[in-house]
Amino acid sequence: MKDFIVTARRQKTEICSLIVCFIIAFLLNVYAIIAYDGKWTELYSTIFYLLIFTVALYVAWTVIRLIIFGIIALYKHFK
Repeated sequence: MKDFIVTARRQKTEICSLIVCFIIAFLLNVYAIIAYDGKWTELYSTIFYLLIFTVALYVAWTVIRLIIFGIIALYKHFK
């Protein structure tokens, strides 16, 4: 079985992607509070929903990247 090594650069890239997803989810939460005249206490009371949405964004972003890298690999293979 082949060893799988995750480099420090890849770890930094994935952590940055996750942080960006969290910031997007947080900003969407702030927008929803402003748009629907919600209470500002929802910023910390809905943190679990925010984390779930962050993971969903991260998974969607990962799937999109895998599709793009797969298409590029197929293109290079058949070129």
